Order: sequence, then C-alpha cells, then structure tokens
Amino acid sequence: MKRIRGIGAVAFAGVTILALSGCQQGSASNESENADGGPVTLQFQSLSDQPTTQAAVKSIVDQWNTENEDVQVKIVQAGWDGTFDKLITQFTGGTAPDIIHYEASSIASFAADGYLADLTDLIDEDLKQDISEGIWDSVTQDGEIIAYPSTLQSYMVFANADLLEAAGVEVPTGDTMTWEELQTIAKATTTEGNFGIGWGLGSPTATMMSLSLGFDGGFFDGEGTDASIDVGDSELAVPELIHEMAYTDKSIEPTSLTQSGSDVLASFYGGKVAMTVQGSFQATNIANDAPEGLNWVALPPLEGSAGAIQAANPQTYSVNVDSEYVDESADFLNFFMSAENLASIAYADALIPASSSARTEVETLAADNPAWEQVLASGEGLQGPPFLKVEKYTEWKDTIATPAFQQYLADQITSDELANQLSTGWTDIAG
Repeated sequence: MKRIRGIGAVAFAGVTILALSGCQQGSASNESENADGGPVTLQFQSLSDQPTTQAAVKSIVDQWNTENEDVQVKIVQAGWDGTFDKLITQFTGGTAPDIIHYEASSIASFAADGYLADLTDLIDEDLKQDISEGIWDSVTQDGEIIAYPSTLQSYMVFANADLLEAAGVEVPTGDTMTWEELQTIAKATTTEGNFGIGWGLGSPTATMMSLSLGFDGGFFDGEGTDASIDVGDSELAVPELIHEMAYTDKSIEPTSLTQSGSDVLASFYGGKVAMTVQGSFQATNIANDAPEGLNWVALPPLEGSAGAIQAANPQTYSVNVDSEYVDESADFLNFFMSAENLASIAYADALIPASSSARTEVETLAADNPAWEQVLASGEGLQGPPFLKVEKYTEWKDTIATPAFQQYLADQITSDELANQLSTGWTDIAG
C-alpha cells in the first residue's frame, strides 16, 4: 500500500531545504531512461565512509555489474552528515536515487510520508528467515518492510584484564554479565587516581534508549503521530545505575561523562580506567590502535532484569517508491545482502551483520580478534525498539532527551526531574 504523501519530515527540516536546493543530484529515473534499449542503470546512494568499507561495497557492485549486463548499478558516494535534510530535498524534488543507504531510526518519517517502497514481497525468502524477527521489526512500518537491515552496533564493555587481575577480580566468562557484576568490578578496580570505568556519554540518548530495553524500558507506546511516552522505573533504571556509579560509588571517571566514546579510549590505553563502555565497532579500532602489551578483552553482553536486550537500529537499504525499477533494485539488494557480501561490509566497518549466516562468516574473518566472539554474541539480543516507530523521535531526541540526560549525568537534576523533562518535552513536541 502506497502511503499518502505528508510533510512530517519536511516540517522538521524547515528552511534547510532552501539552503540545500542547489546541491540536488539527478534522479534515478532520469539517468535510467533507456529508450535505446540499453541497460537499466540504478543509482545507489552509499554513505559508507571508511576506505575499507567503500572498497568492499565497490567490489560487490563490480561483481553484480559483471554478472548482470542488463541492470547496472552506479554508486553515488555521499556522507552521513546532513543526509536527513538532503533526502528531504531529493524526495520533494523528485531527484532521489533508486537505492538509499541510511539507518532505521531516520527513515521512519520518509516511510510515513510515502517515499519508500514496500519490499515485503520482494525480499528473498531465505534472507527473511536468516534475520531475526526483532531486527525485521525495526524496519517494518504499518505492516510493510520498508528497508533491508544490514549492519548494527551494540554497546560492549571492554576491559584491561591485567587491571582486573591486580584488583583480585575474575574476568567474567558467562554468556552475559549483570549490571551488578559490572558495578562490583568497577568499584574493585577504582583506586586512587584511577577509575573502574571510562564511559563517553557526551551524547547519551542512544546509549540510554538502547540499554534500557534490558530492563523493559521502552519509553514509547504506539506508533507514528499517535505515540505516547511513559517514563517509569524501567526507563530510569539505566540512567540511575550510571548515576549511582558516578556519584555514589565514584567508579566512573567524571570527565568521561562529557566526552565521546573515542575520546575515552586514550584513558583506557593509558591504564587510567580499567574498563570502557563503547559501541561494539570499537573492537577493531582497539585491536589496531591499543599499545603493544595491553591485555584487553571484551566482556559478555550486559544483562538487565529483562535480559541482554539492546536496541536494533540497523543501517538500512531502502528503495525509492518512485523509482522506475523497484523490482530490479530489490534484486540487487538481495544479492548485496548475501552472507558473504554482508559479512565483508560488516567486518570492514567493524559492525554486527543482521543475518545469522553473515555473522558466521564474520567469525571466520575475525578469528584473530577474540573480542569479536562477544560482539557477535551481543547481536543475538538486538530487538526493534519502540522509538523506531515514533515519527517525531529525532526531534525529541535532539531537543529534549539529550540535554535532559546531560543535566542528569552532570548531577544538576534528580531522576524525577529527568522523567518530567522527558515526558513534558514529548507532550510539547507531539502537540
């Protein structure tokens, strides 16, 4: 079912469209006209920004083009910055590419406005079975699958095993690790001048929303413009635990709460913090950048009262509903998402592939990096979070949630005040 075009995304971007109007690219349909009987050309707008990932994407596209002379794919390289506004310009101007690379949390408004094709009946059935229901749910709107979910990240605890041993702490080896275990280890490894944890929470909302699912903290009920917010004990569990470790236990390095995850790695490399919580993709960066002799490990996935559950917010590949070649675009994406291809992209980007067979392929590729075992295990607990179905989530995240979480982590407001800000802020935005 094709949705009625709306103005949800356009209204959020405001006047930015005017500023970007001079940067429009040619539409896929214009480039793909083949009245002379030549091959179909699909424009594939890729956001992959790492050289190794770009090379992997190009290799896959080259293989497709060699094997499919009648349907050729052209990579249109773009970047993550400003993509939301750029897509608004492209969709409203009729210049959007055939295939669109983005992420689940950011495509909801485009799906609601009717710009993305329904792929439900075009996705390879084996691929459907190879990806968990929870991940498919993250790219499903009103019963329609509007994107292929590709790669994801989780939040992992990386530890200096030597510092844990010096503190008399055994490195956890189970399938999961409770927050109580993390808190105990953090206190045990906090010594004069050093801290148990360095946690880069300068932009805290994504972390809070993801890890709260482990305590059944969903924040939102309902979908689209009908969503309502509920900030209760489950939603406050993670921020309160982090606050307790920071201000009661004093086991979190205080400066790290205002930093990015990457900024905190210097303290981890220097032995100033025994553990650091990072996006799982940092496993490869640590392996490449850690000083020689650093005995580091990835600890088991964090488990809350509801399990080792985190938010699945995958990178996505969607198809422009106005493309003349929706079926051909889906055929290419079915090829693109094969286990071998997806594994090569995931490994290059140090991310978790959405399909189980691709995760098996990554295990082979990453055999020399033992941290990947825990990273891939964390992928089993990824589920589509409620906020992916909330049309104005991005606006609430940027203008309400992020500053509220920052104030709470700076010990400037109480948890009750945090809950009030999150709730009333949503009410104001939702109208």
